[in-house]
Amino acid sequence: MLRGRPVPPAPDDQPHVGNYRLLKTIGKGNFAKVKLARHVLTGKEVAVKIIDKTQLNSSSLQKLFREVRIMKVLNHPNIVKLFEVIETEKTLYLVMEYASGGEVFDYLVAHGRMKEKEARAKFRQIVSAVQYCHQKFIVHRDLKAENLLLDADMNIKIADFGFSNEFTLGSKLDTFCGSPPYAAPELFQGKKYDGPEVDVWSLGVILYTLVSGSLPFDGQNLKELRERVLRGKYRIPFYMSTDCENLLKKFLILNPSKRGTLEVSPGPAHAAPHTLPGILVCSTLEGSPAPGSTPKA
Repeated sequence: MLRGRPVPPAPDDQPHVGNYRLLKTIGKGNFAKVKLARHVLTGKEVAVKIIDKTQLNSSSLQKLFREVRIMKVLNHPNIVKLFEVIETEKTLYLVMEYASGGEVFDYLVAHGRMKEKEARAKFRQIVSAVQYCHQKFIVHRDLKAENLLLDADMNIKIADFGFSNEFTLGSKLDTFCGSPPYAAPELFQGKKYDGPEVDVWSLGVILYTLVSGSLPFDGQNLKELRERVLRGKYRIPFYMSTDCENLLKKFLILNPSKRGTLEVSPGPAHAAPHTLPGILVCSTLEGSPAPGSTPKA
């Protein structure tokens, strides 16, 4: 009996990058797209950001490489992890942690506002991650619900460090960054800033958004939004607890020099009156779980 020749395996027509098989597109921008991918050996799912370098000018390239440099040094359970960078002549591939739960923004659209118990668990994770960045002298500058992702266990993962930068105490930054509804008043005024204080303002906006399902400051146009931010007045919903209201007041302070900070001080004797270490901030909302994880029900 004649044996047939062994049949060769069918060719894999799915595109690959390194050891990753690219699957569906899960995000798209002007010069980049994000694809879900799977490691060919382990089966681990990742997100691969594919950036066309040929479409970027020198300033944008410099900003991109700064983002990569910053992400490489960050290692926190509530920050999207950068696993690998693959570069060709025309394309940059960023292999990152995949947060399958999607954006907090989309979660709020689908489910409405969070109960305070849920909001404080999420907010504590966000504060922990931002405090970690500030300890490393990194400011995010684009904190918003769209840049807060959720993993399969509903834990927060801060993403998109495209506007992030290193800061130095005593040296000012001057770039208006981020989304206007989350932007601090000093940014609308064109003032220079240290860095962390603009993140702290954005944290206040995020807390309000989690608890109410809406923005504290909004407008029909940028001019109207600017006026409302500079007034610093926002509506307190009837269902918001006094603890939450008091916490908001520590973040949404018009004067940046009086706004709470997340930096770790040398000790109580050296702490400024408005210093708010991350754990202390979150203890105002009692019953918060430890940063990094959401306990299973």
